[in-house]
Formats: sequence, structure tokens, C-alpha cells
Amino acid sequence: MELESYRYIAIEGPIGVGKTSLAARLATLFAAQAIFEQPEANPFLEDFYRDAGRHAFQTQAFFLLQRIAQLQAPLDPAAATQRFVADFMLEKNILFSELTLAGAELQLYHALHAQLRPQVRLPDLVIHLQAPPETLLERIARRGIGMEETISSDYLRRLSDGYSSFFYHYEEAPVLTVNTEHLDPAHNDADLQVLLQHIEAMRGKRAFLNQGG
Repeated sequence: MELESYRYIAIEGPIGVGKTSLAARLATLFAAQAIFEQPEANPFLEDFYRDAGRHAFQTQAFFLLQRIAQLQAPLDPAAATQRFVADFMLEKNILFSELTLAGAELQLYHALHAQLRPQVRLPDLVIHLQAPPETLLERIARRGIGMEETISSDYLRRLSDGYSSFFYHYEEAPVLTVNTEHLDPAHNDADLQVLLQHIEAMRGKRAFLNQGG
């Protein structure tokens, strides 16, 4: 499939894996509209990082409504010829909710998500970024966002495992899984070309890019 056929690309993966940087690079390259997550706008997030048990539901509910609103753009008929690159996909709400919620709260959240899900369109391609938890921790520390300082390697490991399990079963759109431990397409031109070649060569619903160090 030609790169031009992917009108709407979503990039996903755990915290610190480089989603936003790659989305910005691809949006510039493709003259696409970038759709970035806005975690700083979530008034519950800082409290969640301090005490996840008490603040998980309101944190996830806010993100669900925020992301629904952000992902309206690719559905707009007036934007039929516009390209989009997002550094998230709506389904991440389910993944995070299953890590942070339980019981009746989780059931309620699933019901809300099911009601709202039809309001956004599926991406034409998902780029699933991976990296070991130790690498993610290093990247998180390097960017120095205060509220992220309490994130543990155990949480990142569970999150990474959750993403791997989710995409193992995901069939709604083609998925290219990229190991970014030794690959940096957001900042390295040669690595970007490797990524673009793998995207263009994709046939079917699954492909993997794993480049050793």
C-alpha cells in the first residue's frame, strides 16, 4: 500500500516510548494535521499519580471525553482530503482502565466507552511503539515532567504487557509494531527511512520492525 493511502495514522505505546515526537515528525513529513494528547489539561491526573486508587475513575472518565472530542476531526466530511496523525487512539482508554479500575467502576467505564466509541473513526494504520521498561524510565526521567516522577518500572512493565496483549488481539486496523530500543525514527533520518519503508511494504494486518543495537 502506498503511504498516501494512510489518511489517518495513530501512534500508540506506553508512557515514554516516543509517541508524540514521532507523531510530530510524521505530521510534518505528510503535511498532516497533528492530534496530540493533552494530559496537562486533565485536572485529576496529578492526584492520580499520587493516589491512583482514589482518583482513577475520574481521571479515566475525563480522558475518555477529552479524546472523543479530539478525534472528531477525522470524521468531519469537510476534512475528507486532510491527513491526520494522532499520538493516541481511543482504545487506550480501555487498556488504562483495566490497569487502574475494578468491579463496578470498571463495568461502568466499559459501558460509557461502548456508548461513545462509535463517535470516532478507526485509523488506517496504527504504529505500536515498544521499549523495555528500563528504557522507558530513562526517557521519562530525561523529559522531567514532575507528576511522572512516581511512575514505577512495575507499572511500566504492566502497561507494556497490556499494550502487547491488546495489539495481539486487535483486528480493527493494520498494526506495525516497532521496537524503539535501538531505533529512533523521530530524531534520526536513517531510522525514519527504515520505518517508512516498512510502512510502505506492509501487506495485511500485522508487521514488525525490530532493529538490534
